[in-house]
Amino acid sequence: MSQPDGTKLVSFPAGKATGARRPRDPRIDAFRGLALVMIFIDHVPGNPYEYLTIRNFTHSDAAEAFFLMSGLAAALAYSGRLTSEARAEHGLWNGIAPMWKRSWTLYLAHIFMTVWAIAIFSAAAGIYAMPELLEQINLRQVFGNTGEALFGIAALTHQLGYVNILPAYSVLLLFAPLMLMIGLWRPWALLTLSLVIWMAAGLWRLNLPNFPNPGGWFFNPISWQLLFVLGALTGLGMRRGERFVPKSRALFWACLGFCVLALVWKFVPAVGDVINHQMARLYQAGIPFHLTTHDKTFVALPRLLNILALAYVLSCLPWVTRACAHKVAAPLRLLGQQGLLVFCTGTVVSLMFQVYMAGNPLSTWMGWGLPPLGIVIMLITAWLGSARKAAPRGSAPSAQGGLVASTAKRRTG
Repeated sequence: MSQPDGTKLVSFPAGKATGARRPRDPRIDAFRGLALVMIFIDHVPGNPYEYLTIRNFTHSDAAEAFFLMSGLAAALAYSGRLTSEARAEHGLWNGIAPMWKRSWTLYLAHIFMTVWAIAIFSAAAGIYAMPELLEQINLRQVFGNTGEALFGIAALTHQLGYVNILPAYSVLLLFAPLMLMIGLWRPWALLTLSLVIWMAAGLWRLNLPNFPNPGGWFFNPISWQLLFVLGALTGLGMRRGERFVPKSRALFWACLGFCVLALVWKFVPAVGDVINHQMARLYQAGIPFHLTTHDKTFVALPRLLNILALAYVLSCLPWVTRACAHKVAAPLRLLGQQGLLVFCTGTVVSLMFQVYMAGNPLSTWMGWGLPPLGIVIMLITAWLGSARKAAPRGSAPSAQGGLVASTAKRRTG
């Protein structure tokens, strides 16, 4: 995802801009790279590494981290163009255009991955004589109701499994200029509005429509906007040289306690059963479902609190910064710096591995060997993207609209 050069997760020296680039916080790239690795691993079901990803230790998964960091990146990259001074000097469109251009890039990337998903599963169905593959990952409408499904794909209303996260981010970027302007003016007003929208979405099941299937989007942007806004507010605070949520010993221990509770909740059946039973009773008593379940589409409260608590704890620990800056973490930082390119590569590769494993179920080595191979492919792709960015301008292709160029470009606002 688009990320400016030079950011600092907690704070940076206050004062007027001097034109020099701010020091780049290693945590942003490292955590984004780690999220990309975990998303890739989770998209290759049946491998032993999936038991090590965040979803096994919290009520959240890498998707929540993805949206938090996407909002953070958007604020850091674009909010400088939307200040009152910048708008007076360069006009409002100068601030809106980059975000809408990025939204269009994400749309094209989504269509690219969707086409490849259809091609991979249809080819595998013929190669392995497994027609059932044509009904997986929401492909049934594509082959049984092609006309309407193709319209739905173009309109983002028909989304395939494992290829359905970018549409929500693309939609949120369309509204990001308004979000950031409100955040620059009244940060807490933006948070209040976002919470109200999240609450309303859960109360009345507000969602964007699926077509031709019934129901709504799996990543419902009306609910997931809350994570995006929280990330954006963090980024806006960083630009001011401060934290949106200040450091507090009491809050730190409360957040750490909730993370520990989530672990116990998941790994101690006696405790988990009791808590889940009480939540079910609250739901039966009339408490909204998105406050009493683990629903992902509407970002249920346990998922929301868990990722926010984890993010706060990590942001308060100095050793986390040192670890992310260490040379051992350099591969993760590289992946994070080339986020969109790596995400697209990992998604396509994971789908290839899925069908290969389905067609060769007796190859027991695949679960251990394919995920590391895929991560190596992602690293090579990130290295190529980084090398292209670092190449002298005259040696690069003149066209600037490609996926790699869009990914490598870093706006500093």
